[in-house]
Amino acid sequence: MEVSDGLLLQVNNGEQWCNRWKHPNEDSDRSTSPSVLRCVTSTWKEGLLNRKRPFVGRCCHSCTPQSWERLFSTSIPSLGLRNVIYINETHTRQRGWLARRLSYVLFVMERDVNKDMFTRNVVDNVLNNSKVESAIVKVATDVDSAASQPGQEQKAVSKVKQKARAFLQEMVANISPAFIRLTGWVLLRLFNGFFWSIQIHKGQLEMVKKAATEQNVPMVFLPVHKSHIDYLLITLILFCHNIKAPHIAAGNNLSIPILSTLIRKLGGFFIRRKMEETGDGKKDILYRSLLQAYTEELLRQQQFLEVYLEGTRSRSGKPSTARAGMLSIVVDTLCTGSIADVLVVPVGISYDRIIEGNYNSEQLGKPKKNESLWGIACGVFRMLRKNYGCVRVDFNQPFSLKEYLDTQRSRHIPPPVSLEHTLMPTIISAQPDAQLFEEQEEEQLNRELPDDILRRQLIDNLAKHVLFTANKSSAIMSTHIVACLLLYRHRQGVVLSKLVEDFFNMKEEILSRDFDLGFSGNSEDVVMRALHLLGNCVNVTSSANRNGEFTIAPSQTVPALFELNFYSNGLFHVFISDAIIACSILSLQRELVAESETDQQPGGPSSLPLSQERLIRKAAGLSHFLINEVAVAPPCQTIYQVLHDAVTRLIQYGVLYIAEEDQEELSPSPTDEPWPKKFPEPLSWRSDEEDEDSDFGEEQRDRYLKVSVSAEHQEFFVFLQRLVSPVLEAYSGAAIFVHSLSQPMTESDYTQRLFRYLLTRTERGVAAYGESATHYLVKNTVRTFKELGVLKERRENRVTTLELSSTFLPQANRNKLLQYILGFTLL
Repeated sequence: MEVSDGLLLQVNNGEQWCNRWKHPNEDSDRSTSPSVLRCVTSTWKEGLLNRKRPFVGRCCHSCTPQSWERLFSTSIPSLGLRNVIYINETHTRQRGWLARRLSYVLFVMERDVNKDMFTRNVVDNVLNNSKVESAIVKVATDVDSAASQPGQEQKAVSKVKQKARAFLQEMVANISPAFIRLTGWVLLRLFNGFFWSIQIHKGQLEMVKKAATEQNVPMVFLPVHKSHIDYLLITLILFCHNIKAPHIAAGNNLSIPILSTLIRKLGGFFIRRKMEETGDGKKDILYRSLLQAYTEELLRQQQFLEVYLEGTRSRSGKPSTARAGMLSIVVDTLCTGSIADVLVVPVGISYDRIIEGNYNSEQLGKPKKNESLWGIACGVFRMLRKNYGCVRVDFNQPFSLKEYLDTQRSRHIPPPVSLEHTLMPTIISAQPDAQLFEEQEEEQLNRELPDDILRRQLIDNLAKHVLFTANKSSAIMSTHIVACLLLYRHRQGVVLSKLVEDFFNMKEEILSRDFDLGFSGNSEDVVMRALHLLGNCVNVTSSANRNGEFTIAPSQTVPALFELNFYSNGLFHVFISDAIIACSILSLQRELVAESETDQQPGGPSSLPLSQERLIRKAAGLSHFLINEVAVAPPCQTIYQVLHDAVTRLIQYGVLYIAEEDQEELSPSPTDEPWPKKFPEPLSWRSDEEDEDSDFGEEQRDRYLKVSVSAEHQEFFVFLQRLVSPVLEAYSGAAIFVHSLSQPMTESDYTQRLFRYLLTRTERGVAAYGESATHYLVKNTVRTFKELGVLKERRENRVTTLELSSTFLPQANRNKLLQYILGFTLL
């Protein structure tokens, strides 16, 4: 195939074009040019199993110190990685030619799975549960007023009990060891067809297996949710390592003929997505009691559970908000003394490319298609014709739920503070950030929580902590890095050699921050494979002026930008604290410029010293504002300490430096050697108690910072700001659209109109970032504006209506909201 100048190429085969795209005279992995994404360590080896990588997945030392020590040993990290779907005769007890030919069959037949491992008499035990019996009597009394009369009561109760049994038959799993073996063999063969590898860390599985065999308590796996394959992946990996298959909480949208039977035989049990599914919209106490009793029975029989806290697959590439309904049942079961303890295992999952390909149809506002057997069959055939790269699954260190709850009860848990109470004074009254947060901290210290609110806060914090840990342990994939670079470093295009160089530098920076990678090999080959997997999202053109090098640019179509943003968000959490600091510096500089103009002081933004304390307070405000987009810190760690660490890291990198007399003593000069020559120690978990005694407070002398003006540091600075720019652009667009809300409107109608407004801005080229119009961002802006008090909601007849709150009826206040958001935005 001949390639002419300017010809647009589709990356259809990464391996085919790999050699032709290589620059013949350049070894990019040994480039010595300074770069803001280049790590100090230049001796990394390229081999996945040979290089020293951070061991991810340890539990929180602050919240569960005993669990931190219990299952871990110094030899665990050195066990290395394994490709689960690669099976040969060495994985079986047999040897020889026949064993090599039948290795997959022998492997699954030798796995330890039998009927005695799983539940017995579940339905009868659940129906005999005291809570279920009480619920049956109550429902019978409420439904049939004649049930209270003699002779009719037993008849009404019997009728409701039959209804309860029918509910249970639709809900419960019916695990079949033979079917698990058959499915294991089928999945191993299928996954070899459309995945290059499914990597797990043997040390992580060793801890899980040790917990499963030595500790006589149930275990709950809490994975992130990115694809329908997640269910099968967890079960397959545990099956391959002789760990009991978990009971999987699946949405009842998957309860369709034939498929539901297969799912139940693999351990799935079906739950409603919403509990309020009675005809009058009230809570179904019968169904709730059955679900609670069934979960309690599973835990009592020491079964393993698999629960997806997000409730649905992430459409953004970032973790969705946790829904702690099932988790609250587990906590309540433990607190009532029905079981001695539960081990919790957060699980991170990363894909080079999800089998769904993308969620563009939903992000473009189209309704989600209901699952069907025909749709699933078509999806399987479609998968067999493609390759989806690598998968990485990280099992975190199991921790004791009892220990976690005991630790939290011994601490002062601050009451939940609404977003409106947190930010409204800053936005409307222009109250200084420092004064605002000091008042809130003092108020929180003096408040005690009622028991019911304390319980809810404990469960919410646990869910947030688990999701944060699972996401932090998720490996960064090659497609994540390439998509991020193309969107936020080289949006107008870049030659291959420069892209490879930046890819190498970014992966080293990611490793230096104690995040792991889900790929291996020479950087140029990995970039080629990533471009192949990104497919039509990337445009490749030849360039005669660059020694025959190819130029790669992101496709500017709306679906392509949405898809690239999905994969780029896979490493959003890696740089988010630095990015929030960068945006806050921009906002603070603009405030100082306005003040200096009033005072008629000379100098540009970069020459103005920035108060570190004021900067961190402003960044904390932005972190609260983006609370529905990303978690900056786990609940046991204060946002202030995380942001303080981010500032310290940027100082050590040289992007920021101490102004005036402190400069020589405390920080490098912007003319010194590049920032990657100095790296901070890995961030450690810190408790609220430790943070109360930290050096961040009024007793610490405030210091003033300046931003380095070197081209290298400015490039990194702008990159950080661009990471958050699509989110801020969506929120600023929503703030503009608020002006059009002149009368009450249903929430669904308002959301759809807002989405059409943002999408039109993108299609007309008004928006700087096309990915700011994704439907998930639109829904998040509506939710945030409700929590902020911009929109007031009213529920009538199960319909939610939105209208402007009294605070934002004046146009001046709506303008203040817009200016607050634009202050952080890179224009």
